[in-house]
Amino acid sequence: MSSGGLELPPGDGCPEGDGSTGTPPGVVSLTRPREIGAELDWGSEAWSEVRTRARRAGRAYIWLNLVEQRLRAVVAAVLRPVYEPVHGEDEWVVAAAGPAGQEWVQRAVAVREVSRRKGYLLDPADDNVLSFLTLPQLRELLVQHWPCFEPYLDDRRELELALDELEVARNVVSRNRALSQTVLAQAERASARLLDILGGSGTGPTSADRLPIDAVEDLVGDRYADVVGVHPDRVRLQRQLPVEDLFGNARRLDAVGIGLNLLVQNYSGRRLVRLAESGCRARLLFLNPASSAVRRRERELGIKKGEMSRSVEMNIMHMRRVRDRLRDPGAFEIRVFDETPRFTAYLVNGDGSDGLAVVQSYLRKARGMESPVLVLRGGGRSVVREGRAADDTGGLFDTYREEFEGVWADSRPVS
Repeated sequence: MSSGGLELPPGDGCPEGDGSTGTPPGVVSLTRPREIGAELDWGSEAWSEVRTRARRAGRAYIWLNLVEQRLRAVVAAVLRPVYEPVHGEDEWVVAAAGPAGQEWVQRAVAVREVSRRKGYLLDPADDNVLSFLTLPQLRELLVQHWPCFEPYLDDRRELELALDELEVARNVVSRNRALSQTVLAQAERASARLLDILGGSGTGPTSADRLPIDAVEDLVGDRYADVVGVHPDRVRLQRQLPVEDLFGNARRLDAVGIGLNLLVQNYSGRRLVRLAESGCRARLLFLNPASSAVRRRERELGIKKGEMSRSVEMNIMHMRRVRDRLRDPGAFEIRVFDETPRFTAYLVNGDGSDGLAVVQSYLRKARGMESPVLVLRGGGRSVVREGRAADDTGGLFDTYREEFEGVWADSRPVS
């Protein structure tokens, strides 16, 4: 025994050092890493899993960040004018927290001071106590002072229920645990609802009814032009974007394709009549059922001769019956074209900022129901990049709209 302390006795199976192995007497010989049998490498499946976790956590974090910023702004707008004139710029949050929140607000003050000393504050705008409060603490301020917020926020119960849903995802993300797809979807719905309640969703009623602008889309949309959705086939498209949501609020509808089955076979004639009577103007372009292009397409798909042409002709006749029921038949134009069909496209409100399009390319051996689908956001996109002014990146929506106009100009009306 040395004067400085006790030496560890040798463990079972580990002989005391005798000098032959270079280990001093009385010292435990530790097992070498290779002898433990630990496997540190990740295989492809493990990497795939952690990437999926990271993507989900990153998406949830963006929504949580938006909600927290918005709630912080609402709390500041309502409570600062009440407490700051009396308690000053640095102490109004402490005063608003009161005795019930003394512990967590003092913790926020301490974290702020540490950040100041170590230079962690990246923006002077965040050099205040409010910026160091977490989402639950901001909620506590809102609940404590609800009479102050009540004139601005209608439903306290709905607000708290949405915050409860969001808290599940916040706990998972903050502790870097696995976030399931179900919880992520719940967090996104709750965040969108909270932003709407707090008056910060930034989406108009029409676009929100059809396909709400997504937080991630807003942040990384410049990487993908105006593509906001990609689906392997039309069935998966309709799960996320039913035809009622796509066409239901249309002011203008331009469609081009072989038979336009997504519209004709999934949106009833009665609803099309109501849509037209409410002011929607539609232009429908079908492939001429008597053209050689239809026969070539039949051969590509391996279907009986005349089967596709009869299907297209029936769709055209159905649309003619819809047009005949309208007070203004000019609001529902039907034409046919004889060119080789390259894609099918449904352009909704292409003349406005809330435009939406569904586009499918024709594959040689796949029917329209089986072809991949792109969902495009119309109205252009303004993107602000670091150090540069905002600019409009353009996108595919305008490309397909120009293609539609070109085919429309060369088409023939159906009487």
